Amino acid sequence: MPTAAEDAAIAAGIAADSDTMEITPADVARMQMRGRGRPKLAATKVPVTMRLDADVLEKVKSTGDGWQTRVNNLLREAVEKGNRMTRAVGRP
Repeated sequence: MPTAAEDAAIAAGIAADSDTMEITPADVARMQMRGRGRPKLAATKVPVTMRLDADVLEKVKSTGDGWQTRVNNLLREAVEKGNRMTRAVGRP
């Protein structure tokens, strides 16, 4: 535990630094309520394991970060296109 003089020096340093602030008990309570990790999404994604041709996977990964999201979007477009085609030919 700091002495009274050390505590005063710490408080003065906090007050002098515009990038710091003293955390209040209300701040602590608000931080504890948040929980750990990212907020839960309304529609969570499901982890899957699937086999792909090596050249296809290499090409997709070479597009950089976010490649999994792009694959998800491509699959979504294909599913939606398939649904439109199925309705057009009168299939359930």
